Order: sequence, then C-alpha cells, then structure tokens
Amino acid sequence: MTQASRRSALYMPGSNARALEKARQIPADSLIFDLEDAVAPDAKVSARAQVCEAVTSKAYPGREVVIRINAMATSWGPEDLSAACAAGPDAILVPKVEGPDDIVAVARRMEECAAPEPIRIWAMMETPRAILNALAIADASRGEGVRLAAFVMGTNDLAKDTSVRLDQSRAAVIPWLMTCVAAARANGLAILDGVYNRLDDGDGFVRECEQGRGLGMDGKTLIHPTQVEPCNRIFSPSDEDIAWAASVQAAFDDPASAHAGVVKIDGQMIERLHLDMARRILAVDARNRRMPAAGGMRHG
Repeated sequence: MTQASRRSALYMPGSNARALEKARQIPADSLIFDLEDAVAPDAKVSARAQVCEAVTSKAYPGREVVIRINAMATSWGPEDLSAACAAGPDAILVPKVEGPDDIVAVARRMEECAAPEPIRIWAMMETPRAILNALAIADASRGEGVRLAAFVMGTNDLAKDTSVRLDQSRAAVIPWLMTCVAAARANGLAILDGVYNRLDDGDGFVRECEQGRGLGMDGKTLIHPTQVEPCNRIFSPSDEDIAWAASVQAAFDDPASAHAGVVKIDGQMIERLHLDMARRILAVDARNRRMPAAGGMRHG
C-alpha cells in the first residue's frame, strides 16, 4: 500500500472473535491482530486460524492490517509466519528480534512461502540486545528482499528484562527510544512508541503521547479503543503546524524566491531545510485527511 498514517496502532487479541469483529468500526490507523502475548498457549492454533480468516476477509477498509506472530524460536512461530503470508496482511510484526539475522531469516522464510511482495516486516524492539543492535537491525532493510518497514517499541518487555522502572517521565527508557528513532530514521523506517498500561489515567496517556511525538515517533501502539481518538489527535499536525508549513511552502513557491536559500517569514529567517519540514507536515496532514473515520479504503 502507499505510505500509511500510523498515528495509532491498536493491538487486538487474536483469540477474541468479538474483538476482531469490533475492530471493523475502530478508527485506528493500524490494527495489530495479536497471536503472541494476548493469546493463551492452548488457544494459539485456533487464534491463528481465526486471525487469518479475518485478514483474508478484507473487512477492515482504510486500516493497515498487521499480524503479530509468535517468536520464531517457539513451536508456533514458523506456522504463524506461513499462515500470515498466505492471509496477506499489510505487515507481519515479528517479536523478540535481537539482531539483523532474525529479520533476514524471516524475509527468507517469507520468500519461500511466496508471500506477496507488498507484505512488510515490522520488528519488535523489546530486548536489551535489540537496543544494542538497533542500527544493524535497521540497516538490514537495505538488503534485497528484506521487507523491513518499521520498528515497534516494546517498553514493557524492556523494563522487565532490565529491571528499570517505567514512571511517568520514562527517563530510564528514553535513551533506548532515541537510539531506535535514530536507527530507524537513518534507514527510512517508521517507528511506533510502546503502549501505555493505565486505562484509568487519560491525562497520563495524553502526556505520554505528547512525549512520544516530541521524541520523533510516528505514532503509538495502543491496548484499548478509547485510546485511539486522543492518539490520532496528538500525532496529527496541529492547525498552527499546518499554517506554518503552508506559509513556508508558499514563500518558496514565489517565483522571486525560486533560487533563494533563505526567506523571511513573520520576522523569522527560514531556510530550505525548513521547506523540507514543511512539505513533510503538509504530506502527513493530507494523508491523515484521506483516512476515513472507520473505513473507506481497502488495505493491501
């Protein structure tokens, strides 16, 4: 599919048929049908079949549809990957990625499964080794046929594995988040922030969304539909952003400034690097405006 808005990416438990049905009306930009953490061991096989049937139905217009498989080292992972390739989601989210070889191995398995070319790989960045190897993992996207398109931060698992405390400031994990942002941007990858666990703390959720946007995240992974609206709003350009971007675009579109390196707008000196920023803001806004409230475009 064309470059998607990824302001909000909602995890949906793959074993819950009602949740998969409800997802048709939830205006998240991305839907992640989860076969891993949200599914009990004795329900893994049935959840796989249910998720693949839902994805094959193409019943989620306008949303980017993603399947999170189990880790490839588990007994379910290889079969999850094969089934996902046949179902044809927009992307397959791979957990427990620790190095570039993990991504390359998944890409090769997808090739063996004759996975349609548009299916992308998303990588969970959720272990200490993944953080230490972030650039090498992102660099793997440059390989032919590798398909890597996005990082997804797994802050809960990182906290568990490192014994750091996830307080409101997230001070302990910000260096890891920024390491992954830099690695992703160096390779043109999208990056999504980790989940916010407290459903009874709307103000805290808003603060963390605003923090994530300030850190350069494209959007945030979510655990409940009520988080979608504020997340979409915060990760969209503000009216002030759009107005500034339009003024910068107009200034450089003026034939008198066609070859200028710097223009003056409202008393500020604006360089061509700001024009790149303005174009990006306007492109994101245009893309967001094309997103329907809960449908209107096919995925795939």
